[in-house]
Amino acid sequence: MSLALEFKKFLLKGNVVMLAVAFIVGTAFAAVVKAFVTDVITPIIGLIFGKPDFSALSFSINSSQFLYGDLINVLLTFLSTAAAVFFFVVKPYQAWDARRAHEDPAIKTCPECLTDIPAGATRCFACTAPQPAVAA
Repeated sequence: MSLALEFKKFLLKGNVVMLAVAFIVGTAFAAVVKAFVTDVITPIIGLIFGKPDFSALSFSINSSQFLYGDLINVLLTFLSTAAAVFFFVVKPYQAWDARRAHEDPAIKTCPECLTDIPAGATRCFACTAPQPAVAA
């Protein structure tokens, strides 16, 4: 097989394409979250604390300047970004996934450990509890 054909086969594999799509969507989503934090969360912090930018806060010890305000800015950005992702992506996805799992007749819940398992399973893969037979 020629090198060009091998390279084409590698590029067209599903995993590489899906990874590229995930990277592009992730980059776009990062821009949306950054804009949300900058345009919505930071002004709210400014209303509460009187100023939205803490980077000027510092103290000195023996001629050494400690810029703790920048650390506060970074921590607030991290926490608000994490909260935005958790509440606007993770929780809705978990709710959607839970609804989808209950709608799927190929999945049942183990009565012992509440793990979702295939409907035809005779034992739970998580707790190894025997499962009742599925009525045909």
